[in-house]
Amino acid sequence: MKIRLKALSALVLVAIMALSCLAGCAKTESSATETADKLKVALILPGKKDDVSFNQAMYEGVTAYAEANSDTIELKVVENVYEVADIEPALTDFADQGYDVIIGHGFQFMEPLVAVAEKYPDAYFLLGTGYMFRENTAIYDVALESGGYLMGVIAALASETGKIGVIGGADASEMVRGHAGYKMGAMSVNPDIEIQEVYTGDWNDTAAAYEAACGMYDSGVDVIWHSGDGIGLGVVQAAVDKDQYVLGNVQDQLALGENNVLSCVQYHWEAVIAQMFSDIADGSFLTLSDDQRIFWITIANGGMEYTPINDPKGRLTDEELATIEDTFQQLKNDEIEWPAWD
Repeated sequence: MKIRLKALSALVLVAIMALSCLAGCAKTESSATETADKLKVALILPGKKDDVSFNQAMYEGVTAYAEANSDTIELKVVENVYEVADIEPALTDFADQGYDVIIGHGFQFMEPLVAVAEKYPDAYFLLGTGYMFRENTAIYDVALESGGYLMGVIAALASETGKIGVIGGADASEMVRGHAGYKMGAMSVNPDIEIQEVYTGDWNDTAAAYEAACGMYDSGVDVIWHSGDGIGLGVVQAAVDKDQYVLGNVQDQLALGENNVLSCVQYHWEAVIAQMFSDIADGSFLTLSDDQRIFWITIANGGMEYTPINDPKGRLTDEELATIEDTFQQLKNDEIEWPAWD
């Protein structure tokens, strides 16, 4: 009897172990299937994901979307791929790994991204600003003229000297439009205002931006708007050192200069991220026309807003604050008439 009980116990133990193995194997296979079914997405940033500017805005937008859709999306983020020579290998590496959607966040990604897209027709490629297309690519861009216009209105209202400035990195199309909008907005308040403008030629040249801003402030400029990335850190630091006002771009930069950051244009790429992924999911992406392949964020679609006015110097009256909000509402309702951009 004892022998039979021992044998029976052994058989029961083997059965339990077999069932456990089957359950575990099934669970592993299920997990593998779920991972395989997810859309593999790569976001390649030219800078740091916490740069309080262009990179951070996209990182936060894509991350928020991926987290909200974690059952269907697997996201990988790579930072600091800035040099053009490094971009094509990075794009190719993700394509070779079988990533479904590859995002190059910056104008310098344009030519490498188009070249790689031609070699990998089964992958989708998204470009942060630019103008070149392929069937499996699209562009997300910012109608920065509207944000620039609002910053111009704020700068002109807040200036005591009648001299304001604007500093950009490379003179890419969205920056040119942004600067043009800034000038339009400022001159709508004061047709005789003096506006100084500088492009450093490099988004990351913080030192050049700092020197340019200091030069402007020393010449009597008392408000400067910058158009983003590493140069913004230099301009904000110059405003702090010279104790003047600065207007930020892309992200809320108040923490960088609480006594000097007057306001900022803040981007919300979420306004177009969901639409791009929806077009990929439903199969319409490959049928888009060239015009439809540019997904614009605007003030009107909620892709841009301005951060609360921070005026410790007390330059703006209640009436002027109302003018700023009225201008924002006009832009939101698409009531500003724009020239034909080149």
